[in-house]
Amino acid sequence: MTFEQMLQGAEVLSLSGNADVTGLAYDSRQVKPGYVFLAMRGETSDGNRFIDRAIAAGAAAIVTDSAVEQPRPGISWARVAHGRRALGRLSANFYKRPAERLAITGITGTNGKSTTAFLVESILSAAKRKSVLVGTIEYHVAGKILPAPHTTPESLELNQFLAEGLGQGATEAVMEVSSHALAQQRVFAVPFDVAVFTNLTRDHLDYHHSMDSYFDAKRMLFEGCGTDTPRSAVINTDDEYGQKLVQISKKSGSRVSTYGWTNGDFRAKSVEITARGTRFDMITPNGAIALFSPLIGKVNVYNILAAAGAAMARGCSHEDIANGVASLIRVPGRFERVDCGQPFTVVVDYAHTDDALRNLTALAREFVTQANHKRRVLTVFGCGGDRDRAKRPLMGEAAGKGSDFVVLTSDNPRSEDPLAIMNDAVVGIQRSGTKYAMEPDRRAAIALAVREAAPGDIVLIAGKGHEKVQVSREGSVPFDDVNVAREVLATAGYECQAATAGAGQQG
Repeated sequence: MTFEQMLQGAEVLSLSGNADVTGLAYDSRQVKPGYVFLAMRGETSDGNRFIDRAIAAGAAAIVTDSAVEQPRPGISWARVAHGRRALGRLSANFYKRPAERLAITGITGTNGKSTTAFLVESILSAAKRKSVLVGTIEYHVAGKILPAPHTTPESLELNQFLAEGLGQGATEAVMEVSSHALAQQRVFAVPFDVAVFTNLTRDHLDYHHSMDSYFDAKRMLFEGCGTDTPRSAVINTDDEYGQKLVQISKKSGSRVSTYGWTNGDFRAKSVEITARGTRFDMITPNGAIALFSPLIGKVNVYNILAAAGAAMARGCSHEDIANGVASLIRVPGRFERVDCGQPFTVVVDYAHTDDALRNLTALAREFVTQANHKRRVLTVFGCGGDRDRAKRPLMGEAAGKGSDFVVLTSDNPRSEDPLAIMNDAVVGIQRSGTKYAMEPDRRAAIALAVREAAPGDIVLIAGKGHEKVQVSREGSVPFDDVNVAREVLATAGYECQAATAGAGQQG
């Protein structure tokens, strides 16, 4: 491939040279002889500082978003208007535009993305279609499960992954699309066939600064990311931001399908939620579908409605939808039960916003009130460091109001003092009037809640879900809430087998 071929469609401001190129990198440490090095300004660093290092490693061409850097002798050179947009174009060109050869369903929203994505993948599988999945928990391709460093990767890794899926026979892709990825244009030049909106509640305001800015990032998925607008949009109109998106999507020419609890093109009727699963009739534009899902709770009814709307937009049948929904038994870290034979329930969940904690504790309350006995909800949670401080007391109040006892602990404190984070959150717990304890050591906090639990109670371990590490000033250390809960239960004398689960809380 020539340099000019790789640059096709990019916003090139100036160009010199047309070397034959063999690869692409935006990290100078990944450069090999013959590569193009794309030097771009990032959130915390500037790749332009590493141009000479990339050339020393063998780069044959440089693409830069800097007006200051000057071409180097003997090196093909291009200046572009926007680094990340250029990365999207160059990545697509290098991998022969894999996104254009897949039908891509993109899912955005604060809560529900992971579970909805897993549901869509399961329905597509029931329809005998091969797909790739990109999301918060893990990536899936051709039967392989890969770790997910980001909910939505940079465009270079994304195109590489999609190309691998194509090579394995995939025809579909299911992607969680984060607000960060949209704002940073990581999915620039990716055409989405179906766009799904789950909801918008307070989160990531340390980055977006306001709910309006947060929404503006989400709406980009529905307006096209350097591409045509999605052919179909599936939108939760029980959410006020969803109602705005309906108007935006209709104006942009997408075919809009709505969903909600009692209103919308896709809605629920005769809902029955038990500890074994959720059963309901889903009303659709093409008639009703009787559904059973091992996933439990009202939040998962919403997730199923969203996934069904997306699957129907992709041409899946009623039978495919029913079979796909029934086949998904669990989603890692989403209301994942840890069963060691103990007489109380232990659940690990990713809930890390006040809205998600309200949903989680409400679901737990349903669990413990099914019998006529008075059982308790015990919640272990913490707040992430280097993130929106204003949501910490809101999370504390949500956990307190929904629980009978709260253990406030650390989540991922990152560069902050764990005790300072806890002091922000405890104000909300105190407002709720609920009994609580403070224990900064997360393992000790989980053990404290387990010791406190009586037969019939439910212990919620919230915030980290599927995550495998805890991040602090000292760096990352292995920490898996599910494994730690098993270890704590084993220490308490219970016999732990493999965890059984029904995924519940939105992802």
